[in-house]
Amino acid sequence: MKILVLNCGSSSIKYKLIDMKSGESMATGTMEKIGLKGSVLKHTRRDGQLVLFEGEILEHQVGIEYILGVLTSDKHGSIKDLEEIDAIGHRVVHGGESFNSSVLITKEVIDKMEECIDLAPLHNPPNLKGIYAMQDLLPNVPQVGVFDTAFHQTMPDFAYMYAIPYSLYKKYGIRRYGFHGTSHRYVSKRVCEFLNVEFEKQKIITCHLGNGGSITAIKNGESIDTSMGFTPLEGLVMGTRAGDLDIGAVTYIMEKENIGTASANTLFNKHSGLLGISGISSDNRDLAKAATVDNNERAALALKMFQYHIKKYIGSYIAALGGLDILVFTGGIGENSDFQREAICSDMEYLGISIDAGKNNGCYGIERVISTDSSKAKVVIVPTDEEFMIAKDTLSIVQKLIK
Repeated sequence: MKILVLNCGSSSIKYKLIDMKSGESMATGTMEKIGLKGSVLKHTRRDGQLVLFEGEILEHQVGIEYILGVLTSDKHGSIKDLEEIDAIGHRVVHGGESFNSSVLITKEVIDKMEECIDLAPLHNPPNLKGIYAMQDLLPNVPQVGVFDTAFHQTMPDFAYMYAIPYSLYKKYGIRRYGFHGTSHRYVSKRVCEFLNVEFEKQKIITCHLGNGGSITAIKNGESIDTSMGFTPLEGLVMGTRAGDLDIGAVTYIMEKENIGTASANTLFNKHSGLLGISGISSDNRDLAKAATVDNNERAALALKMFQYHIKKYIGSYIAALGGLDILVFTGGIGENSDFQREAICSDMEYLGISIDAGKNNGCYGIERVISTDSSKAKVVIVPTDEEFMIAKDTLSIVQKLIK
């Protein structure tokens, strides 16, 4: 079975065509700047060759039509006909409390997804555009929605509730939802396969660290807490997001700077985090160079804040879990930054975490145990593969239809 995975953003479309029988990636790519000047499609063929296409793509349906054309082209395509696509899996950012698992997309499901737009106004509308487009272009191909929030629906109420008037939760659904759920689910299951242990019997902390980052506590196969909250703004210090922040500081800044909610949202989402502290960059690599080569104090401070907040969350989640069996690093930074992993895990031996410098140093983007033999908890790098997780869910749901 061949499954096309789509991840539609506000001005981009990421895609991957996977042959589920062999597990092979048949094609992958990203279309950028949809609706803007300089639209470009970066398409990686089955043989690994990268091909660039430039043009004017005004909206998502046109973009998806273009992608389907490339996938079936004689020169760069991976399939001869669109009928070879057996199912489509969509990444959907927010499922609210309506979805605790991936689902076959029906009219009723779309109606529920549309109700969640207020919870994710920047993400759910483009996710839905991808679904609408595929309904028009491939109406007979089943579609499946895989929600970033679904994995975290197992959190107990005392973990997901905020201490605000309960009526606001009932009226507006204001609570902790968590994000990156597909990634946390994939790497937590994959690490147990890698270590040959039972997923349902482990205490696991997964650290998805990239420009956006989150940490999840997983006990006996279920998410019991996660660092992102009502929106992806809460939690860790991220590339451009502030992370945990006193609400009083937010209202104080708004008053002093005389800004409204839209400007405040931009300030804390786009101009804060590592970028805001350093004044240089949101990129971990740029800051490492600035801190070590140029002795830039603000870059060094940004990195220390980043590491400290992750360390705090790990410690608090060990308490919530009642111990720790496995600590997982994933995401762009988690998989590829050995110095960050070392800094985060330093002086945590008393919590059962000890990494081996020889195993950790120079380890980039591969599965590897990097803890010492004496470490009580296994520390493991696991590259995430959200697209494969989406495809796997899609396969499972579509196979039930066939039966």
